[in-house]
Amino acid sequence: MMAIYGPIALVLDVAFFFILAHVIMSWLISFQVLNLQQQFVAQLWYGLNKVLEPIYGPIRRFMPDTRPLDLAPLVAIIVIISLRDYILPGILLG
Repeated sequence: MMAIYGPIALVLDVAFFFILAHVIMSWLISFQVLNLQQQFVAQLWYGLNKVLEPIYGPIRRFMPDTRPLDLAPLVAIIVIISLRDYILPGILLG
């Protein structure tokens, strides 16, 4: 079962760091430390949005609308940590 758990844990770790980078980048854009007029910043921002929208979309449909505050990344991080640290080891490593 370790052959299954290893790749799944790796994918969850990568998703966690993508979400973390997206959250930090959104703060930096909000506080005008980063500027979306710069080509590299814009490409990175839109790339992260495209990668993470399939994760955030179902969460946003499920959660109530908290317009100025997006809680989808927080819920996604909680789900990823729960899967990686508690649920998958219990199921696969038994």
